[in-house]
Amino acid sequence: MSARLASGLWVSAYLTRLRLAEIAAYVTQKGDATAGAVVVKVATLDGQARAFQRSFDMAANARIWVPLTEGAEVDVDALLARQKSRDRDLWVIELEDRQGRTLLDEDGLST
Repeated sequence: MSARLASGLWVSAYLTRLRLAEIAAYVTQKGDATAGAVVVKVATLDGQARAFQRSFDMAANARIWVPLTEGAEVDVDALLARQKSRDRDLWVIELEDRQGRTLLDEDGLST
């Protein structure tokens, strides 16, 4: 079992990867630097968006990224607003990419 990376450190590394891939990214809510959960929203700039959260896959014994919601960007934003109001430790990172890239499936970010 591997140690979990502090949320703030993971977010910093993720933002660097996004910048290098020329994907626009913004931290719209800064959560707890040590253990805050992270939600990643990607807007495809056509009125649509998807949001992802980390979950534990018991079969694989690993943390994985799973879709939280997708659809009209206004609906995704409404759900994220509710999440933010309930969890003050939550990090929300918003991306803008016409192709919908998040890089969450890449080595070092996927788990």
